[in-house]
Amino acid sequence: MRRQSPMKIFYGWKMVFAAASLQFLQSMMLHQAFGAYLAVLIEEKGWSKTSVSAASAMMSMEAAVIGPLLGWFLDRFGSRGVIRIGVIVFGIGFMLMSQVETLPQFYGAVIVIAIGSSMAGYFPLNVGIIQWFEKKRARALSSVGLGLALGGMFVPIVAYSIQSNGWRITSFVCGVAVIVLGYPLACIFRRRPEDFGLTVDGLGATRGVVDLTTKPEDNNEPEFTARQALRTKSFWLLSAGHGVALIVVTAVNTHAINHMRISLGYTISQAAVYITLMTAFQVVGVLFGGWVGDKVRKNRMSAICMLMHMSGLFLLTYAGGPAMLIGFAVLHGLAWGVRGPFMQAIRADYFGRKSIGMILGLSALLTAVGQISGPLLAGIMGDATGNYLLGFTVLAVISGAGSALFWFAKPPPMPVKGS
Repeated sequence: MRRQSPMKIFYGWKMVFAAASLQFLQSMMLHQAFGAYLAVLIEEKGWSKTSVSAASAMMSMEAAVIGPLLGWFLDRFGSRGVIRIGVIVFGIGFMLMSQVETLPQFYGAVIVIAIGSSMAGYFPLNVGIIQWFEKKRARALSSVGLGLALGGMFVPIVAYSIQSNGWRITSFVCGVAVIVLGYPLACIFRRRPEDFGLTVDGLGATRGVVDLTTKPEDNNEPEFTARQALRTKSFWLLSAGHGVALIVVTAVNTHAINHMRISLGYTISQAAVYITLMTAFQVVGVLFGGWVGDKVRKNRMSAICMLMHMSGLFLLTYAGGPAMLIGFAVLHGLAWGVRGPFMQAIRADYFGRKSIGMILGLSALLTAVGQISGPLLAGIMGDATGNYLLGFTVLAVISGAGSALFWFAKPPPMPVKGS
């Protein structure tokens, strides 16, 4: 039977817009702006680099702890309710951070922010989008990543507000803005296209009709359970490679601004300009990745990006002037933009939609090691040596070695039914 579709635009793209907008808010206010908050707190409160690095580690630990449970919930009930609650918790966390006086209070606020950002962030947003796309999956996820990249371009506004209005006022206003703007976006999400008489990728929607005779199991998409995915080498190689990539990304997000302040004598606002430039090239990378993502082997492209991460971090570490910092921004930004959306797209391509929430949740247990160790290693070595040269050098070498993990992560054989 064929049913007339009342929608001219495939609803999945409306969800992509909502997801990209939520990623924009998180990127602008947290992910790439967090380093600005930390630089100010280190200077104002006298806290050590290691102690503030622990805050970044807490965010990653929280994601690892709730990852499998969150994945199970997303597979069974969808992402809408999770994202709505997450937006509110995320906003409250920023309001709490505006009131902190001590390091334990800061940790408490960070935990609330981490819970909210996990429930309304990268993981559930991508799971929601994966359910609506297959052939256009890389394009859709790259569009979501575009929101993350564009948000980073507004970091100088947050940095300027911190310097002009204070970090407390900035944090509180961000909390209010997240709830007011984010909650309506969260309400756009729906579970699966089949639940609304639609098909994945909106096939038929452009002609005004949807063919409901084709069953999801009739296509060639793999349908791994979480247990079957765990038995493949690809699951472990992809998780380890993603974790190594996050070592670099989280270390840069946490310490790059402070490194430029300490070693190069830049102000926070000046350093934020290079973070903005990095984000501009992240946007370019996302657009390029969305264009080629469904045409190339994503694992091989990700391996190349790891080498770019390594080169960019070396340039940042030993920057002798603006030219090397620009080189860092170009290489690191392009690598992050191309590779970031691929991380979930590869897993969905390899393992299918059936248990993707649980599979991503279990992967979070491994990728969290990278999220935790990157900022901590850089912070600990920074306290020991007085700068970030040793820490960033070690992390750059690890990033280069991580390219092999993606290179050898080939598509797994189709699972045997009942296994």
